[in-house]
Amino acid sequence: MKLANPAPLGLFGFALTTWLLSMVNAGWLPGASVPLVLAMAFAYGGTAQFAAGLMEMATGNTFGFVAFCSYGAFWWSFALFVEFFSHGVPGAAVGWYLIVWGVFTFAMWIGTFALNRALFLIFLALWITFFLLGLEPLTGNAELNVLGGYGGLITAALAAYLAAAEIINGAHGKTILPIGARS
Repeated sequence: MKLANPAPLGLFGFALTTWLLSMVNAGWLPGASVPLVLAMAFAYGGTAQFAAGLMEMATGNTFGFVAFCSYGAFWWSFALFVEFFSHGVPGAAVGWYLIVWGVFTFAMWIGTFALNRALFLIFLALWITFFLLGLEPLTGNAELNVLGGYGGLITAALAAYLAAAEIINGAHGKTILPIGARS
């Protein structure tokens, strides 16, 4: 029995949710748009990614399992925090929350050195984005949030590209969209 490739589901869940939040962070959408981001974070960024991670486990892909389950849990924790638990939490705590995700992402990025170049670029952009967003509440420099928003847009675009490449290349049985596969 051949299993479906769960990576595009997880990548699109990540890409679309990250794109929406990053539009808010970059100033393209007003803060009043956050409830829409939270809905996407619960349903697609969180749930679809976590499901993709469990499917990656079934295929024996430890990297995909850890990445998708972890970032699915990130989106759940983010949405839960913003919706229910953020009142009275100091900005420094939020900064450290984002920094620890940046550290985790940095470790995952090192894992991509053995994988394709598209994944390498996604994780590179993502750890930088987490650090920019995390440093904003720690330093009080609002420009870091905007820069983090743009970093998130780049990350989301890269993830959407890889998701599309996985689907298109798989459907055609050949490389249509290159991903810089390791030889």
